[in-house]
Amino acid sequence: MFLIYCPHCGEYREEEEFQNRGQAHIARPLDPDSCTDEEWGNYMFFRKNPKGLHHELWVHAAGCRKFFNVTRNTATYEIKEVYKIGEQPKVVA
Repeated sequence: MFLIYCPHCGEYREEEEFQNRGQAHIARPLDPDSCTDEEWGNYMFFRKNPKGLHHELWVHAAGCRKFFNVTRNTATYEIKEVYKIGEQPKVVA
């Protein structure tokens, strides 16, 4: 069993309660109406997918339903840190 710490619930819970929502810290365009189709497509669909450390957005789907960020090694699945939305990571990816 793999446990993930939820910073909102303050406890470790089973992996099945969580969903990975992709890359964290993606800034939405300030003026989406002025974006070209290519710029909007890049924002919507293109993400980093590195082998190694990666900042990811997760949700505690079967628990508190709140979002948070995880710094995880995608090669080993090791979680280096968990932090709330709006906070900055301490581990540099």
